[in-house]
Amino acid sequence: MNDILITFLGRVPRTENGYRTTVYSFADGEQSEPVAFFGWSLRDRLKPKRILVLGTAGSMWDHLFESDIDFADEDEDNRLALIDEVSRQQVTQQRLDAMAPLLERILDCKVRLRIIPYCRQEEEQIELLHIMAEEVTEGESVHLDITHGFRHLPMLALLSALHLQLVRRATISAIWYAAYDPDTGNAPVYDLSGLLRIAGWLQALTAFDKDGDYRVFAPLLGEAGLDGETVTALKVAGYHENILNVGAATGELRKVLGALHDEETLAPEARLLLPHVKKRLDWVAEERQFEKQQRLACKSLERGDYLRATLYAFEAVITRLCQINRVDISDFSGREYVKEKYEDTVRGISGEERKNYFLLKRLRNQLAHGTRGDRGEIQQIILNEQRLRTVLKRLLEAIEGGNLPRLQ
Repeated sequence: MNDILITFLGRVPRTENGYRTTVYSFADGEQSEPVAFFGWSLRDRLKPKRILVLGTAGSMWDHLFESDIDFADEDEDNRLALIDEVSRQQVTQQRLDAMAPLLERILDCKVRLRIIPYCRQEEEQIELLHIMAEEVTEGESVHLDITHGFRHLPMLALLSALHLQLVRRATISAIWYAAYDPDTGNAPVYDLSGLLRIAGWLQALTAFDKDGDYRVFAPLLGEAGLDGETVTALKVAGYHENILNVGAATGELRKVLGALHDEETLAPEARLLLPHVKKRLDWVAEERQFEKQQRLACKSLERGDYLRATLYAFEAVITRLCQINRVDISDFSGREYVKEKYEDTVRGISGEERKNYFLLKRLRNQLAHGTRGDRGEIQQIILNEQRLRTVLKRLLEAIEGGNLPRLQ
């Protein structure tokens, strides 16, 4: 059973016979009875525990207590007073609070009727988000119906749904919209919740560009149809790359990228943004380990992750030294040996190679350990972000150009 249905109440044309009715057609072929308010058709279909009806002071609140539901003569005084308020477009929250129990008895579920602003200005639009968040409890499953809202409501509804996901950890089960066809008098019903999945991918891309952890794509790819084994490989790769184990991350990511070749098996929202995901993983295509480390250093620098940029840059230098000296790049003692041998060599020479190497090493030590450097130059660099970025960019260019270490 669904937890809550949030539905908006607008104002459709009214004749001497009442408000215009519509037959609503669902994707599975089911059709509603002719009704003026789509929310009741969704209530019959979904059977939610709670219903929240949102409308302005000028919405057709009187219709909720008219032809779609038979109330006989119950609470006639309040109903007549409500008709008068609707005619003047001055429905009050007090009136709705008094009448909600009548709907609860008839519908056998909790009902909340609430006045919202017209959402013409930013302040009113933000107020709508606050109202919806107030009415949704933590972790609820939400069906959101925007059929009878303002013309600009679909954009607000998408923001509201994202807001509920973030602040209430709500599950948005569907965003319902039925478009009236004046030629047939019917209205096909659409579920627009796919927009939320696209928004989820956009949020994931933003998160990745901030911290470089591609594990954020794992749940999305799983929902889009990627098999569990490949999703696990992506998570494992993310872990290894997070601890700078580029070799292990490469092997796992190759499995992932191989599985992603057949994009047609994935959901549309994944196919839309998959090229952007692959672009962020293109460092895997580099042939040699030190080239992968160089690329990762550059990517880290681009997103302002100076610690990882420096660590990867320094490791790229040591890896390149290992390959020049035919030492196993995964052998820790071997890496230490070639590093010390190289340092002994460059100490005896002057020029940019020595200066750049020891500058990079000191920056790496400073950022990795978080302690004050013993040299004023390092402190001057790290106290100014733009200067640190400029220095790291120059050092990476020296590494990429074969000048650190200098290739013979």
